[in-house]
Amino acid sequence: MDRWIAATHGAELRRGADPVAVDLGYGAAPWTAVELLGRLRTVAPRARVVGIEIEPARVAAARPYEREGLAFRHGGFEIPIPQRPLLVRAANVLRQYGEDEVAAVWQRLCARLAPRADGSGGGLLVDGTCDEIGRRHVWVALGPEGPRTVTFATRLGSLERPSDLAERLPKALIHRNVPGEPVHAFLRDFDRAWAAAAPYASYGARQRWMRAARDLTADWPVTDGPVRWRQGEVTVRWGALAPRF
Repeated sequence: MDRWIAATHGAELRRGADPVAVDLGYGAAPWTAVELLGRLRTVAPRARVVGIEIEPARVAAARPYEREGLAFRHGGFEIPIPQRPLLVRAANVLRQYGEDEVAAVWQRLCARLAPRADGSGGGLLVDGTCDEIGRRHVWVALGPEGPRTVTFATRLGSLERPSDLAERLPKALIHRNVPGEPVHAFLRDFDRAWAAAAPYASYGARQRWMRAARDLTADWPVTDGPVRWRQGEVTVRWGALAPRF
């Protein structure tokens, strides 16, 4: 997720006068915030990260790790910092909420993002779910205007088929992986493309994934290309996968 953020949102962070990123709900230890700062500073040297946690004890435990560019605050979806952040990353946060609560949380968080302006797309909210060691991950990217894209990412050596990522769908989509819903159709087509690309497996899982992703572009609005596919990612426009209500 951090690698994707740096690649797709790095220019926005570099342009910012005070590029602040928020690691929302970083958990029992502060390592994700530490890693986020390191990743962002490779593309935006002035970037700062604020880790926010609802549990005061976790904030107290993280404080010894504060340094230039890295701070920790107690809070939640209100994002208790004076700046409008250019990035809010919420990994494995909304999975504990009900599906019917997601839209309101998204709206609240998007309202705190830096606004769009001339030449700027504004801030970015990234809401996703991953497995325990980060091998499989799916996230929704949102701007001030709302959802933009869905990204499916995996460590390719661990993947049997693309639909294995279904169990890591974010809360907005995980209960929609049923016949008749767009995300179910997408994963079905991804599996079919993966099967059709089986001859490429002799060149490695990466080449097979890239071929399958290329075939998907015939029927789905895939927004990225080979540079991202090589990383084990595929990004699709939100509108193509949004739940049918």
